[in-house]
Amino acid sequence: MRVLVIGSGAREHALVEALRRDPGVSAICAAPGNPGIAQHAEVRAVDPCSGPEVVALARDFAADLVVIGPEVPLVLGIADAVRAAGIACFGPSADAARIEGSKAFAKDVMAAAGVRTAHSEIVDHPGELDAALDRFGPTWVVKDDGLAAGKGVVVTADRSAARDHGAELLEQGHPVLLESFLDGPEVSLFCLVDGETVVPLLPAQDHKRVGEGDTGPNTGGMGAYTPLPWLPESTVAEIVTDIVEPVAAELVRRGVPFSGLLYAGLAIGQAGPAVVEFNCRFGDPETQAVLALLDSPLGALLHATATGTLDQAEPPRWRDGAAITVVLAAENYPAHPRKGDLITGTEAAEPNTEVLHAGTALREDGALISAGGRVLNVVATGADLAEARAHAYDRIERIKLPGSHFRGDIALAAVEDRISVPTRA
Repeated sequence: MRVLVIGSGAREHALVEALRRDPGVSAICAAPGNPGIAQHAEVRAVDPCSGPEVVALARDFAADLVVIGPEVPLVLGIADAVRAAGIACFGPSADAARIEGSKAFAKDVMAAAGVRTAHSEIVDHPGELDAALDRFGPTWVVKDDGLAAGKGVVVTADRSAARDHGAELLEQGHPVLLESFLDGPEVSLFCLVDGETVVPLLPAQDHKRVGEGDTGPNTGGMGAYTPLPWLPESTVAEIVTDIVEPVAAELVRRGVPFSGLLYAGLAIGQAGPAVVEFNCRFGDPETQAVLALLDSPLGALLHATATGTLDQAEPPRWRDGAAITVVLAAENYPAHPRKGDLITGTEAAEPNTEVLHAGTALREDGALISAGGRVLNVVATGADLAEARAHAYDRIERIKLPGSHFRGDIALAAVEDRISVPTRA
């Protein structure tokens, strides 16, 4: 099977590495890819948001399967264009991708499906903002109603900060979504979804805030780990039965069946799991940790999902142990990340770790330089989370990038047994 992966980040690098382990995958191309991906796969410079360019490349590469990584091409309908060309595609239609592209649409679907989520209200006029804020709090959750790459959310006990963020979004012409705050630790659960067939992967936990101890602004994610030793084994089945399957069935009922990866971001509170958000694709950086433990052929699972045969596929198998992803970010990320700095120390191959490229480029002389906010990911595995953490931090300390930063506490609370699920009310 020949596979074309669309995207250029660490998520796509992780997908490529997992596909390389699949004996059924004979060739891999990534577009536009990155310097790390180019070490092991063909890369092509195409616009991932152009249906004609993606289809032309898929035909030229003779792809048997196209896997779309980022959310923007999915929301813009690139999967529709690929399917219209008669090529199998892993990724939802533009209509189904609204589960991420429009939080208002997602809320409507959840309400119809009877799924627990935060109370919410849309504000689309500046004159309505103050009155709406008065109906929420004492912790305010203020979101951009559209795509914001994980950074359009402010969660704060400071009403003025909530108002400033809402006003800024409205000034940019973006509707604002206000939500009630959900208690409990957060979980990311990825599910392969083919119509009403739902197959969960390992649950993971992301670390969104830029600073240790979950301080500072939200980012696209500073690290993640799996599995979650504090999460009761029965919770994944409960999430699938009570949340993901009803949402998948509701999308089928509406005539927009979901095909691809449905990502449920959840808070596990006293009343049980509740949805914080849905995404229409593999999450970044959780994917990097989850795929590091996958023992099944990834290409076969993605192809079955794309071709409507997921119900006939073997369930995913997982390696024992744990995996962690730690993100190395550029100076000034997430505000105005510095780019163009030399990166060294990525070359050495070491057991139990790999370095995935997220925001990198090659200088004219072939040197590796920074080209984004999240620059590199170090992914490590171990017999348990403590061992995986030790491998990851030992490796990341030896990568040099001027002004770069990373969180030193990824998965630490889990290792120290400081996370617990609230007792059911």
